Amino acid sequence: MPNQYKKILLLSIGFQLCVSTLWAQDVKNQKVKQYIAKNDKAMLEEYIKFLSVPNVSSDSGHIPKDAAFIVQMMEQRGIKASLLHGTTPNVNPAVYGEITVPHAKRTIGFYAHYDGQPVNARQWHAGLEPFSPVLITAPLENGGTIIGPYKAGDTVNAQWRITARGSADDKAGVMAILNAAEAIKQTSQKLSSNIKFLFEGEEEVGSTHLNEIFETNKENLKTDCWVIIDGPRNVSGRKTIQFGVRGDVNMSLTVYGAKRPLHSGNYGNWAPNPALVLVQLLASMKDENGHVLIKGFYDDVVPLTASEKEALAKIPSTEETLKKDLGIHKPEGNSSKSMAELLMLPTLNISGLQSANVGELKANIIPSKAEAALDLRMVLGNDVERQQQKVIDHITSKGFHVIDHDPTDEERNQYDKIIKVEKEHGYNAQRTSMDLPIAKSITAAIAATTTEPVVLSPSAGGSLPLYLFETILGAKVISVPIANYDNNQHAENENIKIRFLWEGIETIAAIMQMK
Repeated sequence: MPNQYKKILLLSIGFQLCVSTLWAQDVKNQKVKQYIAKNDKAMLEEYIKFLSVPNVSSDSGHIPKDAAFIVQMMEQRGIKASLLHGTTPNVNPAVYGEITVPHAKRTIGFYAHYDGQPVNARQWHAGLEPFSPVLITAPLENGGTIIGPYKAGDTVNAQWRITARGSADDKAGVMAILNAAEAIKQTSQKLSSNIKFLFEGEEEVGSTHLNEIFETNKENLKTDCWVIIDGPRNVSGRKTIQFGVRGDVNMSLTVYGAKRPLHSGNYGNWAPNPALVLVQLLASMKDENGHVLIKGFYDDVVPLTASEKEALAKIPSTEETLKKDLGIHKPEGNSSKSMAELLMLPTLNISGLQSANVGELKANIIPSKAEAALDLRMVLGNDVERQQQKVIDHITSKGFHVIDHDPTDEERNQYDKIIKVEKEHGYNAQRTSMDLPIAKSITAAIAATTTEPVVLSPSAGGSLPLYLFETILGAKVISVPIANYDNNQHAENENIKIRFLWEGIETIAAIMQMK
């Protein structure tokens, strides 16, 4: 047979195999969609019960009930569940389970966390309680209305939302993972990999004991890749894959004035004002475009690869949507860089600032101290301790005496400017190459579930301690967020769009069955 005919034959065979694979994947996806449509009422009822259990990380009275609820969900689906602990007693457990597939050549782990941020019920919309889930038509701050509690058996409108603490971050991940496995089972389909489940209970307090859980249970948690189900999809609404996360660490700063508040008339122009001193210091850390002025702040950033730059360039621009949604006329960042590009850089954020009182409680005083909380987001190459030290070195360069305690009388008499710096626990960034075979397989599986291009981001803007998966478990890590971007996570009126829950189940099921 002439070579040109051989080439045509091989191309034809390859094309047929490709079409066959896509057709088979589409059949699998359709079966999952049909399962969701048939069981949406039961899934929503179960999810609302799950959201009704308070899940604030520090709530030791309710967190065990959340873990027990997950165990029940797993065992009802035929997944044997157990609680994992580290070496420190009386901490929130992780919930673990697995499905073993005969002759499987790889193992995929799925992670989500079940704990949530603290709540201030007074800040929630009138008529809403953080742990009494109700349906809403749209975000309440954007004109949405309250429908009310879901009534068992009622029709489910996928365009509605459920509002409750944890509804998006991150009980949605737990719910979608377990229902994806159940959908595959109930539609008589097959998993292509061994599956492991890990649901953490301390993510919102920095995953303080996750390293202990990993070290203690290393053999059980061994996988080829961990898929993290947490966070929001791209603002465009398109399905999203994130191949890394930024690191995170907090610092607290306290500047001191006189030992007690002073009358501003009697002492103004003489007694130093710590509020003014602190804001001047903070202003010296960034320029008007948001560029951090601290020496060496960007020096150790690992550059993006060619593939990562190419993916970044394809991320759809959503800045006009965000500016309108958030009421922002001009963003802080350098206008020559897109928002997606800015998320690939380390940040220095003032997350809290206070000194004396304002509003009805304001008084004509010179305050005795001023405090600020800093939130440092780090990218690959940055190190927690180095980044904190850069901030401290900058503070020192501005003439401050840095201490880690409230000043003594001797220190007050010796130094003009005193600042207490408290360094908190943090973790470094993590990034997985999108050129790895496992990354390409996950990308292809998700792409087969949607008609729109999948957004591929080298890193999420947010943070998770994913470096622990690499350093302790030796596994690659890829994040697949499923929530709507306007979900109010960590804030009042947190919500999840029901359609995104269903699409999350479809996405995860596709990964569980990927070639």
